[in-house]
Amino acid sequence: MEAYTGFATVYDRYMDNIPYDDWAHNIKVLFEKYNMPMEIVCDLGCGTGQMTRRLKEMGYDMIGIDVSYDMLMEAMSQEDSDGILYLCQDMRSFELYGTVGAVISLCDSMNYLADTDELLQVCKLANNYLDPKGLFIFDMKTDSYYKKLGTGTIAENREEGSFIWENEYNPDTRDNYYYLTIYEENEEGTFDRFEEEHMQHAFTVDEVKAAIKESGLELLQVLDVSTMEAPTEDSDRLYFIAREVTK
Repeated sequence: MEAYTGFATVYDRYMDNIPYDDWAHNIKVLFEKYNMPMEIVCDLGCGTGQMTRRLKEMGYDMIGIDVSYDMLMEAMSQEDSDGILYLCQDMRSFELYGTVGAVISLCDSMNYLADTDELLQVCKLANNYLDPKGLFIFDMKTDSYYKKLGTGTIAENREEGSFIWENEYNPDTRDNYYYLTIYEENEEGTFDRFEEEHMQHAFTVDEVKAAIKESGLELLQVLDVSTMEAPTEDSDRLYFIAREVTK
């Protein structure tokens, strides 16, 4: 089943617990820490453009890339999307017209990569399209996070509909499968049903470090997203900050 098709129209309504404002602030802090000027930023796996628009409001020129046409249509329908270039491309093979000051990939988009080969490919592409000393910043959910999530079902009833999340995590392969079902009330008073199947992979820190190094990037820092400090074994989500060093 193709991910984020019909579900795109209701995605933001049911994912309203994501701290986009905090994450956008974190990225700005990292940009300033590593002296990234107000240049073009490419947002890989931008989805409905929540982070893309926030960074645009901070003064950056934004490009948003996502493999889901439906998610991009939602992004472009937002009132504050003017001036953002959205491209429907796969992050594993994305192309830009020139180089950019930074490439970012947030909201665990990089966890959708199936293995270290795909991870390396994205790192190489990011490196290729970065300006000299440009930054590649991405987040990832950890094995610890998925183990806590485990195997089970989360259900939530709301006034406009219902949300069911069935989760399965295999700690041996570090693959996480989740099945989403949403019942959304329509104008006729009946309910539309949306179904999605997703797979994410938990990479180890060493695997990510190796991919960054092999791609030609320089790893600057690994941080816990929630604390902006060094990660621990219990960290749920990590930032990896890398820099272009070969141009």
